[in-house]
Amino acid sequence: MAAGRRKANRAKKEETNWQERVIQIRRVSKVVKGGKKLSFRAIVVVGNERGQVGVGVGKASDVIGAVKKGVADGKKHLIDIPITKSNSIPHPIDGIGGGAKVMMRPAAPGTGVIAGGAVRTVLELAGVRNVLAKQLGSNNPLNNARAAVNALSTLRTFAEVAEDRGIAIEKLYI
Repeated sequence: MAAGRRKANRAKKEETNWQERVIQIRRVSKVVKGGKKLSFRAIVVVGNERGQVGVGVGKASDVIGAVKKGVADGKKHLIDIPITKSNSIPHPIDGIGGGAKVMMRPAAPGTGVIAGGAVRTVLELAGVRNVLAKQLGSNNPLNNARAAVNALSTLRTFAEVAEDRGIAIEKLYI
């Protein structure tokens, strides 16, 4: 029994570097034959602040269960993003999620995360420290978070672009 307990503790220690933040908790209802069935929907962002982030949605009859499901869903949908030495993004990028558009631009060191709402949470948990971002279109937290993840997933490094074009990195700047 003691060996099984030690393994469980070790597994928990490995996962402590993941951070999770709840963006929104909504009480939703479903109309059934006997009346209205209430449940909760939680939108959760999961990240390790070292280039991995994911957005998850969980629904359950209690808030704690919904958050747990949201965390599990977020870990399933993790993306890797390239971060520059100045803790910024490599190039300007736009992302779309539903009716929401998100515009992101790299920023100089010391600028901080200039973004609002769900986009700020996604960027902070991804490990981006210097960035300018603007939400356009919708102010729905879920769509804005998904738009931010969409934008971050399409980021490419200079090395990747040079490799795709089949040229040396030095020739990119010419």
